Amino acid sequence: MQIRSLLIGPLLLLFLAGCRQQQEGEVLKLAHGLDPSHPVHQAMVYMADRCKEISKGKLSIDIYPSGQLGSEQQCVELLQIGSLAITKVSAAVMESFTEDFKVLGLPYVFRSKEHSFKVLDGEIGDELLLSTEPFWIRGLCFFDAGSRSFYTIDTPINHPDDLKGLKIRVMKSITAMEMVKAQGGSPTPISWGELYTALQSGVVDGAENNPPSFYTSHHYEVCKYYCLNEHTMVPDVLIIGLKAWEKLSEQERTWLQQAADESVPVQRELWAASEKESLEIVEEAGVTIIYPDKEPFSQKVTELLESYQENERLYELITRIRAVN
Repeated sequence: MQIRSLLIGPLLLLFLAGCRQQQEGEVLKLAHGLDPSHPVHQAMVYMADRCKEISKGKLSIDIYPSGQLGSEQQCVELLQIGSLAITKVSAAVMESFTEDFKVLGLPYVFRSKEHSFKVLDGEIGDELLLSTEPFWIRGLCFFDAGSRSFYTIDTPINHPDDLKGLKIRVMKSITAMEMVKAQGGSPTPISWGELYTALQSGVVDGAENNPPSFYTSHHYEVCKYYCLNEHTMVPDVLIIGLKAWEKLSEQERTWLQQAADESVPVQRELWAASEKESLEIVEEAGVTIIYPDKEPFSQKVTELLESYQENERLYELITRIRAVN
C-alpha cells in the first residue's frame, strides 16, 4: 500500500501540472464548411500556426472543417451567442447584417483583382469589417474567393450580346439577377445542388462562378465554353464573435489580428495556384477558355450602378471604391 501511495502521489502531481499547463493558454474554436484541401482552410491552418508561434503557445486556434460544427448559418449563430469563436462566410452573407457589404457584390465595382485587394486592405475594408459589431460579429480579414464569370453549354460568349436569349443560372440574389438582365441574359435562380442536372437537361444554358467551383462541381463536363469576363469579385470574410473577442486581452487581440493579417497573402497565393490548376484541368477536358474584352460587359452595367444614387450610403461607397488607385 505504501509503495502504491508513493507512486500515485508523483503521478497525480504530474497530471495536475499538465492540466494547469493546458489551461494557461486561451484556445479559440474555429469552424467552417470547407474541405481541408481548400485554399481558405489551408490559410486558416497557417494562421493558427502563426498565432501559436507569435503568442509562444498562450493563444491557440482549434480548427473544425467540413461542417463538423454545423452549416455556415449555424456557425454564424454560434458566434453570436459565444459558443464558437471564429468562422468564414461569403461577403454576400454579411449583407443580411449590414447593407454596406452589398457594394462588394456589385458588378465591375472593382477594375481588377489588384484594385479589389487595395480596397479590401485599406480604409474601406477596415470599415466594412467593423460594421457588423452591432450584431455581435467582428471581421478579422478578407480572403480571396476569386472572380465569377459566365460558362455555357454550347454558346461561346465573346461579347455581352452573345448572352441574349440564354437562360443563366444565378444565386437567389436580386443583384445577381439584375446583373445578368443588364447583360442581356435571362437570369434563372436555381440552387447550387440542382445546377448540374439543370445544365445537363437544358433547363438553363449556362451559369456563372469562379474557376475552382467550375472545376470541382464537374460543370465542365456539360459546359464547354468558359468566358473569363470576371463580372464580380465577392470575397470571403473571416469573422469572430464579439463575445469571444471581448474575452481576449489587448495582447491576445493583437496576436490574433497579426496572425489573421499574415494569413491573407498566403491565402491569395494558394487561391491563385488553385485557379491556375482548375483552368488547366478543364481546358485539358475540352473546355474552350475565352478571354474577352471586359469593357463591353462593364459598360452594360453602368446604368445599374448609377441607379444606386438613390441609396446615399451605397453610392458613397461605390464612389470611394472607384477613387482608389
